[in-house]
Amino acid sequence: MKTAIVHEWFVNYMGSEKCVESFTNIWDKSDIFALVDYLTSEERSIILKGKTAETSFIQKLPGAKKRYRNYLPFFPLAVEQFDLSSYDVVISSSHAVAKGVLTGTNQMHVCYCHTPVRYAWDLYNQYLREANLTTGIKGLFARIVLHYFRMWDISSVNRVDHFVANSRYIARRIKKVYNREATVIYPPVDVDKFGLNTNKEDFYLAVARFVPYKKMDLIVEAFTKMPDKTLYVIGSGPDEAKIKALAGQNIKFLGYQSDDALVDYMGRAKSFVFAAEEDFGITNVEAMACGTPVIAYGKGGATETIIPGETGYFFEKQSPESLIKTVEEFERMGKSFNPVKIREHSEKFSRKRFEEEIESFVKTKYEDFRKSL
Repeated sequence: MKTAIVHEWFVNYMGSEKCVESFTNIWDKSDIFALVDYLTSEERSIILKGKTAETSFIQKLPGAKKRYRNYLPFFPLAVEQFDLSSYDVVISSSHAVAKGVLTGTNQMHVCYCHTPVRYAWDLYNQYLREANLTTGIKGLFARIVLHYFRMWDISSVNRVDHFVANSRYIARRIKKVYNREATVIYPPVDVDKFGLNTNKEDFYLAVARFVPYKKMDLIVEAFTKMPDKTLYVIGSGPDEAKIKALAGQNIKFLGYQSDDALVDYMGRAKSFVFAAEEDFGITNVEAMACGTPVIAYGKGGATETIIPGETGYFFEKQSPESLIKTVEEFERMGKSFNPVKIREHSEKFSRKRFEEEIESFVKTKYEDFRKSL
């Protein structure tokens, strides 16, 4: 089974790249394709096992290393230029255009879909607002580009034989946008890197990039209104100054932290706080792997990983008042959480489990596919 792996871009080591890492663990002889590849040698050794992805013409365009996203209008054309005709199986890791590669009738294409393109579909208007593209010539151009991008996105849906979603939440979005059913296989979480800590200290922890949809401003505003509770914040990003301006004396900004330091803080925190509506929410599971309960917004992938009253709590609305109410409930019930049980629950989302499930899925579908030829 000659296999190709297609990913949008390799520029850092985040959640979708961790999926590709598992793909190369399973199918280690695969060839790898991406619009651009700017990984460090260390990241390359982990994700691609030292290989370099075959890249598109985007890689050679001016300023692409820092501003590759600016070439969005060319992404569909670029991904269609990969010659995958010699492969039996194509596995795409897609949150934008990877699913749009061209394959033939004698090839099977499995798409592990992290999400339909957010900024072209359900977050379209939010994206335009946050990018200040609601008016003017630039705004008009952005709307035209995204209109045609949506048309291409729909036209490429039937290039995929089997969709796999990273959560039931994303499976519903795939059905809504693409009118296709998807099998749910939760993404890999390296729970073994997050050791159990049963000694909790008197602080809450929030970890995320300082960008609008992560709602770090909501968390900071809520805890500022609870001056008797300490919140540690790990992360940085474009909204950093705005978020710091909201903070009271009980908020401690720690900036970027190493992996070891992150594990240490997660293990010692009395609770991990998460306010975004995420597709899955890997950091929630990482916190639970440390035996730390999670207070999260009750929508999106978090509802599939957190068990209310056993591994955490949900707050109903993305508002400081709703979060405050839930923190107060947690304060009353926090001692009832069992770190060992929370850790055991997190192991259901391990990398080993993911690799076994995705390998079995592809193998079974390919055997059926071969029989149909």
